Amino acid sequence: MLIFRWVISTLALLFVAYIVPGVTIETFWVALLTALVLGLINAIIRPLVILLTLPINIVTLGLFTLIINAGMFWLAAYLVPGFSVDGFWPTFAGALVFWAAGWLGNSFIHEPKK
Repeated sequence: MLIFRWVISTLALLFVAYIVPGVTIETFWVALLTALVLGLINAIIRPLVILLTLPINIVTLGLFTLIINAGMFWLAAYLVPGFSVDGFWPTFAGALVFWAAGWLGNSFIHEPKK
């Protein structure tokens, strides 16, 4: 199941690079590495950042989470050579499209509830 989600994230990243101007991915292998890095960032760093910014999130009714997602997307672009994002708006749009494509792709993979 984990490998399927990794492939879906990779395809979502390739879709983002195709749709959003300012987001570039050099090769498929870079997309695989970026999907892995984004998964690790979202599993380790994102929960800590959300916890630290909880008061801002409450005041903005959760909309600040969109900025946090864009920050995680930018961090992945900073860490992975071959994946680049040009500015705030491509980062923000790329994070939104990546979330939507990943959500749609993952909706086709259902794990049986226990």
